[in-house]
Amino acid sequence: MSSKAAATLLGILTIALYSGLGMAAADPYQLNLQAPQSIIARETYDQHMMLLWICLAIFIGVFGVMLYSLLNHRKSLGYKAANFHHSTTVEIIWTVIPFIILIVMAYPATKTVIAMKDTSNPDITVKVTGYQWQWGYDYLVGEGAGISFISRMSTPQAQIYNTEPKGEHYLLEVDNPMVVPVGKKIRVLLTANDVIHAWWMPVFAVKQDAIPGFIRDVWFTADKVGTYRGQCTELCGKDHGFMPIVVEVVEPAQYAQWVAKQKAQSAKAVVDVNKVFTLDELKTEGEKVYAGNCVACHQANGQGIPGTFAALDGSKIANGPKAEHINIVLNGGKAGTAMAAYKHLSDVEIAAVVTYERNAWGNTAGDVVQPSEINAFRK
Repeated sequence: MSSKAAATLLGILTIALYSGLGMAAADPYQLNLQAPQSIIARETYDQHMMLLWICLAIFIGVFGVMLYSLLNHRKSLGYKAANFHHSTTVEIIWTVIPFIILIVMAYPATKTVIAMKDTSNPDITVKVTGYQWQWGYDYLVGEGAGISFISRMSTPQAQIYNTEPKGEHYLLEVDNPMVVPVGKKIRVLLTANDVIHAWWMPVFAVKQDAIPGFIRDVWFTADKVGTYRGQCTELCGKDHGFMPIVVEVVEPAQYAQWVAKQKAQSAKAVVDVNKVFTLDELKTEGEKVYAGNCVACHQANGQGIPGTFAALDGSKIANGPKAEHINIVLNGGKAGTAMAAYKHLSDVEIAAVVTYERNAWGNTAGDVVQPSEINAFRK
């Protein structure tokens, strides 16, 4: 045996060994789906495996016959080629058998697809809105109704720029995860604020596009407590790869505690729009808002990305009339630009970030924008 053939055989045996050991030396999800955690996900997984076995059987059958024919009917053995035109019986067989296989595959798949679309009688309904590049969660129906928050990726920039080691959940961690109780039917209403996004949670077999101007829905019922991770799976712009999804499934009692805590925090966070803040207060809050929403495009130093995202340091907008600056933050840039609208932020957050941008880096406008101005501008 040549060295090349031996190396090829060794590679095949290595792959087979790893497969037999459950991919102990590789990513467990490298060659298969994630372990299902809902009834729809289990049905999807089982059908996926059934189809793979059917494909394997067809592969062995077809290529087995081909290999047998090549080896036993070759000219070197003196075999004489047959001379025939067609066989009605064979044609019927090779039509009927694939038809039966398709029915065997289609029947359970159709039942699962129909079940996927049945979003009736949910215990909890959550509206999920895709933004560039974060997710908004609004609990609409059921325990927790009235809770709203933004979920952003929490992976440190230092890990992204390789100045410190990657964490265990690199690019798959958020500051505010979606929290749901185990065993409850969760209906998810999906839409988007700017471009098309997609909400993908593989362990629940949920993947649905979030389209601006449309509401689409999916559902899941988590089987067991745990933290599950997904991502946006629709190319949605520069930071498409930086808007993960995290769903925490907890016991009902723990969920009730979470709901109470969220509502208490929401009540505490309510600020009178007529409250007057100092420049330092607005700059401090604005720096946090900027880091969570603007830094990816305009950079921490305000220099932007030449040719793609405008610099804020020294810009005409950040040093010009306040109304123009507020308008572009609230409603986004002109058509054809990459600037997204941020009207989903609170009046305080927008006032703070505009004030920060007008008084950071080399910008010395020296003025402040109060929440009352944002509130009046919305009207």
